[in-house]
Amino acid sequence: MAWLEFAVAFAVFFLSHSLPVRPPLRPWLDDRLGRRGFAIAYSMLSLAVLAWLIATAGRAPHVPLWAWAPWQNWVVLGAMASACLILAVSLGRPNPLSFGGAADAAFDPARPGLLRWVRHPILLALALWSVAHLLANGDLAHVLLFGTFAVFAVAGRKLVDRRKRRDLGARWEAITAAARSGPVSLRDAMGGRSAALRLTAAALGFLGLLWLHPLLIGARPLP
Repeated sequence: MAWLEFAVAFAVFFLSHSLPVRPPLRPWLDDRLGRRGFAIAYSMLSLAVLAWLIATAGRAPHVPLWAWAPWQNWVVLGAMASACLILAVSLGRPNPLSFGGAADAAFDPARPGLLRWVRHPILLALALWSVAHLLANGDLAHVLLFGTFAVFAVAGRKLVDRRKRRDLGARWEAITAAARSGPVSLRDAMGGRSAALRLTAAALGFLGLLWLHPLLIGARPLP
């Protein structure tokens, strides 16, 4: 039954991420919730289903594939610190080439920020999280879980590119070329005027994950 619940949770996770963003459901939800309301509801649903999926992986029968070693925790800590930093400096900033941004019309190709190097920062953060946890959890259920997320993060870049290219038309090539050739500015990449606030948010987010991990997951992330 534990494997069945794991499979059902996986199916629900992918359905909850694919169906709400496709027509005709997305326009119908936008009309009733508004764009901001849809984003909040979609995020809450995603987090709830993700928490269920992770919990079902922990309840699945333990089938070891490789042994755990203390050094693996340091890899996870480094990857998660990087993921928190990437999310903190990218969420809410204009990014017409991917998702997770805001006020895309305000995007300035002359100051691309993190987009100078990374077009899909959220997917990069997801890849860091999944690959690091895949390394540190060598049982079958967690390998399936984090391995799937890693593949999704890598393959998702092309899917998002395809959708954005279709939506933006010729502007996609122009924006992409301008972002790649924009000036390299570490301060702008870290959030510009809000760099200090975003770096503080990254640190607090990382510390919060360290504190919540044993409470929610039942495993201590520190070696």
